Amino acid sequence: MTLSLAFLIGFLIGLRSLTPPAAVAWAAHLGWLRLPGALALMGSVYSVGIFTVLALGELAADKWAKIPARTSAMPLVARILMGGLTGTCVAAGGAESTLIGAALGTVGGVAGAFAGFRARRRVVQALGVPDWYVAVLEDLVVIAGCLWMVSRFS
Repeated sequence: MTLSLAFLIGFLIGLRSLTPPAAVAWAAHLGWLRLPGALALMGSVYSVGIFTVLALGELAADKWAKIPARTSAMPLVARILMGGLTGTCVAAGGAESTLIGAALGTVGGVAGAFAGFRARRRVVQALGVPDWYVAVLEDLVVIAGCLWMVSRFS
């Protein structure tokens, strides 16, 4: 179960690269996700603050037309890195292999980026609505998914 959550949190990172790390940081800070060693830094007040501010900024910035596609080089690299980090944390919190968790989070991040990009374009075209309507729906899916996942550890 835990390793599937590592992949799923990575997949959500493909949709929003900073909301899942913020959720993991909050879960560690609240004691829901117990992280060993250096990973425990994810639960520090600084990590919670930084990831929360960055996630809120990303949620707002995603609605701008000039933001590069999540599948372009730099956004994809961010998803790979954040997928590895959060996959590691989720695996460690469930006493599973952190290496496998990192790999699953990374793969999930790439899969989520491409699947989310295609799905969002198709939904916008099918419904004939402005992109930001679908982006807000995507935000809600990511937030709800992250809350559900990190609450599995409480």
